[in-house]
Amino acid sequence: MASRSFPRFLAFACLVPLAAIGQTSLPGVTVTAPYTRSHGGYLISGNFRVDPRMPTVVFPARALVKDDILSVQPVHLNDDEYLVLQECATADCRTAHVVRVWNADGAVGPIRHSESRVWIRHENKYFIWMQRMPVIQGGCMGCASHFVAFKPFSPPMTLVPVGLEVANSRTTLDSTPPQAVPVVSEVHEGATFVVRFKGGSAVRIKRMHAAN
Repeated sequence: MASRSFPRFLAFACLVPLAAIGQTSLPGVTVTAPYTRSHGGYLISGNFRVDPRMPTVVFPARALVKDDILSVQPVHLNDDEYLVLQECATADCRTAHVVRVWNADGAVGPIRHSESRVWIRHENKYFIWMQRMPVIQGGCMGCASHFVAFKPFSPPMTLVPVGLEVANSRTTLDSTPPQAVPVVSEVHEGATFVVRFKGGSAVRIKRMHAAN
């Protein structure tokens, strides 16, 4: 079970390629401002953070716990952008699990209730980031307009597409490796954390936790 304190949340940074994060280690990050309000029996919080030393990752200041609701609302995504929610799948976070992916068409895969809301089933270390991949070209019978299937487990900050679209785009994928997109601005709008990535795409994030 993951700790609710985040001093070691980004320990996996040393496992991510240097070009993706800008350095190989990152000390703990402490966020003191609450950015919280109450509504409908929930505490709604925008208490998230992007550390300038690791500008591609958005993470909660406190660990998400069982039955939290994480709201992730992409305001706009470009055709080559994929917003990713991952959680650590091992204690050292050498392996991560893809919880949800959004592309320019919306959330990918079967969604039970809301595209923007994720029910947290267990406490863990979760993180949000964006990956840029080549635009799928025409001429592929049966292909979707974007990548729509991915390996469920991969290294952190790595999204691996699979399926017919990959076979049709193999040359482009090999010549243009996927890359993480840095956050260029962040702001707290009340209880909502708003980030804008390089390229202009924006995402609104908040956490809903049942009030005691």
